[in-house]
Amino acid sequence: MNTVILNDTLAMIDKLKTVCANYGLANDSSEYKIITESFLYKYLNDRMLYEFTKLPEFDGCEGTMAIEERYRGLDDTARDMLQLELGTTAIVRPEWMVSSLHNRQNVDDFARQFDEALLGIAQDNIEVYSVKAGTEAITLFQGVSRFIVEENKRNGFCAALVNALSDFSFADAFSQGYDFFSQVFEYLIKDYNKDSGSYGEYFTPHAIANIMARILAPAGDRNVTVYDPAAGSGTLVLALAHQIGERDCTTYTQDRSQKANEFMRLNLILNGLVGSLANVVHDDTLVSPRHLGADGKSLKRFDYIVSNPPFKCDFSDTRDTLASEKYAQRFWAGVPNVPAKKPEKMAIYLMFIQHILYSLKPGGKAAIVVPTGFLTAKSKIELAIRTRMIEKGMLRGVISMPSNIFANTGTNVSILFLDSSKRYDHALLVDASKLGTKEKVGKNQRTVLSGEEIERIVTVFNNAEEQDDFSVLADYKAIAEKRYSFSAGQYFEVKIEYVDLTPAEFQTEVAERMAKLRDLWSEGDCLQQEIEERMKAVRLA
Repeated sequence: MNTVILNDTLAMIDKLKTVCANYGLANDSSEYKIITESFLYKYLNDRMLYEFTKLPEFDGCEGTMAIEERYRGLDDTARDMLQLELGTTAIVRPEWMVSSLHNRQNVDDFARQFDEALLGIAQDNIEVYSVKAGTEAITLFQGVSRFIVEENKRNGFCAALVNALSDFSFADAFSQGYDFFSQVFEYLIKDYNKDSGSYGEYFTPHAIANIMARILAPAGDRNVTVYDPAAGSGTLVLALAHQIGERDCTTYTQDRSQKANEFMRLNLILNGLVGSLANVVHDDTLVSPRHLGADGKSLKRFDYIVSNPPFKCDFSDTRDTLASEKYAQRFWAGVPNVPAKKPEKMAIYLMFIQHILYSLKPGGKAAIVVPTGFLTAKSKIELAIRTRMIEKGMLRGVISMPSNIFANTGTNVSILFLDSSKRYDHALLVDASKLGTKEKVGKNQRTVLSGEEIERIVTVFNNAEEQDDFSVLADYKAIAEKRYSFSAGQYFEVKIEYVDLTPAEFQTEVAERMAKLRDLWSEGDCLQQEIEERMKAVRLA
């Protein structure tokens, strides 16, 4: 990876954040929209210009300025042809290019022109780049000047954004690939994805995403579907799509968080999965799953499902609806109750596990992040779900991760790996809780896995390898006997160390230990006598 290009990209993001800070919007709820819209606008602008270099219409053009001038000189018919040639690459009209706006930044109504450019680009590309929100659509951009309350400062604000964008080019970044853009994306949103525990806004560390992807599809796959019903910013589906091969899979996601869906769309665009944008849905997965089968009524089933669902969340408004007969087939194990005093503690992840099992194709595979407490919980719903996994022969294994693997939650987590492509009679249970090193992330501590530790986890799991106090192959019968516990520690062999002794050595060892015991008894008798004398003295006093 080219670290110079990476550092330049991160520096551009920092400049955008500085502009927001200078105009009083640092840590404002609107900041993430301004940063992500500006960043994406620049990315799409530069991507279009980069794709132009591959077309015969731009032969002989040396450098970006020459390409832009050639583009400005084309008539409407030629520009329409370009759109056909570029396919899913977004089209930015000549007057809306970054360079064009940069040249007009001193006009009296520049803020209006900047917003019109963003809104116009969104409208021109709505068929490919919008996100479904129920039956409506969320377009690519909504404009940014509205977040500056004082109208007389809007022109300067928008000009400052354009200047930050003009100093940078993505041209050299497009060949860098997934590893590059995953780092850029994580840096871009790291300050805006802090709502720990909120629906759809967990940030899944790349180490976990990497482990899940490499275990689910170690050799890739062909022409498959990948789904996450609580996708958040898309870390898991993107990692798996990269492992499978971006051209060999189509991703489907849903999340009821608008912010998460905006991040998801950005992530797909950066990583070359524009064709999957139509499958990004902003809606409540449990109540209104929007990915349907060919009949338009039944739920679509998927080859791969990955998810880090919200563990606990207030679903009191829809709990009774989900418990009704209409949803009984999907939520066969039951619906958890809403805690009376703390509705936000409802164990909503149990609903997502059931939804995932229902949405998995015959022969499909899944990986689900769950609270480690789920592995041994004795409550009705948890026990029913674990029992079903064993009875269906689909539990491939479990990995229990170190504490604080997430910087924004102290909940211990484990990963369930399910595989219905064959019937298993045993599962590999891995206890990786002792791995990793602690590092400070803001005010919190996070456990970070080294590359070697990640390799160990993946290799041991994919090879179904047993290692002392780390991994064990648990027979399904043994699992059933232990109340369907998925905790590795309950299946490790208890080892008792012993030393070979001759009869004479044994007698000597016994004599020495008995002597020590007699000394301890004698010392105890002296202490007891001393205590009794002191108590007697206290009574007499």
